[in-house]
Amino acid sequence: MTMTSPAAATEGEEAVALLARARGLVDPELRAAVESLPEPIRTVARYHFGWEDERGRPSSAGAGKAIRPALVLAAARALGADQHGAVSPAVAVELTHNFTLLHDDVIDEDPTRRHRPTAWTVFGVPDAVISGDALMSLATKVLAESRHPAAAAAVARLSDCVIELCAGQQTDCAFEERAPDEVTVDEVLTMATAKTGALLGSSCALGALYAGADDEAVAALDAFGREAGLAFQLIDDLIGIWGDPERTGKPAGADLMAHKKSLPVVAALASGTEAAEELAELYRRPMDAESVRRAAEAVERAGGRDWAGLQAAERMARAVHELSRAVPDLSGAGDLLALAEFVTRRTR
Repeated sequence: MTMTSPAAATEGEEAVALLARARGLVDPELRAAVESLPEPIRTVARYHFGWEDERGRPSSAGAGKAIRPALVLAAARALGADQHGAVSPAVAVELTHNFTLLHDDVIDEDPTRRHRPTAWTVFGVPDAVISGDALMSLATKVLAESRHPAAAAAVARLSDCVIELCAGQQTDCAFEERAPDEVTVDEVLTMATAKTGALLGSSCALGALYAGADDEAVAALDAFGREAGLAFQLIDDLIGIWGDPERTGKPAGADLMAHKKSLPVVAALASGTEAAEELAELYRRPMDAESVRRAAEAVERAGGRDWAGLQAAERMARAVHELSRAVPDLSGAGDLLALAEFVTRRTR
């Protein structure tokens, strides 16, 4: 049984409160932006965000945790700015994140997200892909129309981030065509940094830009977000194997069933152990429930689970170091630290 320390529980409560406040600030402008889209794109977007069901009736499904918008607001606040002035970039990163989710669900053929059918299973692949494209364009529009002095720099940074995201996604897809033991840990770390770290880094950087920060501070906050993002991905990969379906909304061992070369899996495969050989053999054929159970055990015996946990802790230490470059007195960056701790301590 895992015990949670009072300090960790307090940090978790603080982060949950931050996320709730971010959602409260961002949602009105996010909804207004989505309402500007034409039908039926607007219908798909409303469903994907959890605001409506498949028939267009109001829903309380929820639009996710709002981690990226919260990072934008927290970064601005850490640099002494009023977070209300950073709502536009917060909306933009949330739109960008959901563009990636719509496309990822299609690519991965995921049937569920947030405990209900994915948009592509309800509206079809073309509408889901097109709606994702529209959300990405809308993100750029929100920034461009913010009339902030940093708007142009923010558009350029977010555009670079999306290109990096796409490159990471392409690399991830290419891994599927390679034998289990042909993908290296360094390759997967690079891919994960692009797929996950880039957007968390950009979220922090956009908050810094809208706070009027100099180039050095913007770069430091981008690096903070990237390192925290990689820690986030490491934990997410662990959840993809050992997460509780009641909490994740996905079947147990879904990543193993899909033969994903996630970070714990690749670390296990590279261990040179008997468990690694067993895992490689399991990855060469379709998996049933029993094969998934055996694969999860093999990852753990080969050290993949422990390695991912240690790596997550190391990346968080690096993230804090980068943050200290922009905010030497870390007491002023409590919101950022609370959010980073939250995403790397989650268990679902």
